[in-house]
Amino acid sequence: MRTAEIVRDTAETKITLKLDLDGKGCAKIDTGCGFLDHMLTLFAGHGRFDLTVCCKGDTNVDDHHTVEDIGIALGQAVANAIGDKKGITRYGSMILPMDEALVMCALDLSGRGGYYGELEIPTEKVGTFDTELVDEFFIAFARNAAVTLHFVQFAGNNSHHIIEGAFKAFGRALKAAVKIDPDCVGQIPSTKGVL
Repeated sequence: MRTAEIVRDTAETKITLKLDLDGKGCAKIDTGCGFLDHMLTLFAGHGRFDLTVCCKGDTNVDDHHTVEDIGIALGQAVANAIGDKKGITRYGSMILPMDEALVMCALDLSGRGGYYGELEIPTEKVGTFDTELVDEFFIAFARNAAVTLHFVQFAGNNSHHIIEGAFKAFGRALKAAVKIDPDCVGQIPSTKGVL
């Protein structure tokens, strides 16, 4: 089973996160941030990951610590669940339409964490959610999963649609990357022999 459980306990957040890469897309999310709950549910559903997240954060300050720390925990969980990376496909990408928005996510389970986002979110908030936190989430994820993560936005003028398209594309791209390649079972997917 390619699973992981992360417990993160700081002065700002208390997080328990469980991930099964080979799940059915079941999500049980309670972050204290409704919009993030929605995005993580979409990510899990489109990636076919079973994901449980419980977070008690200092949302009385704002959602920043909660969003960033969940990105950290999810990145750590992905890294732990894929283990030595033998047999994985390694790369994944998805161009996803969400109404007028069109967003591409491409990623490489490279061992070199980096986030390269080109999302142009037109509003500062969606409901009470600060849209600048989308980048903070993905930066934290990419660093802790050691993933090279790119987003390109081809179209879109509705902030909710752009962000939703990004999270759905992220789930589908990660699903493709962590999939076991039947042609390379037991092999590291790199000509260097290491990732």
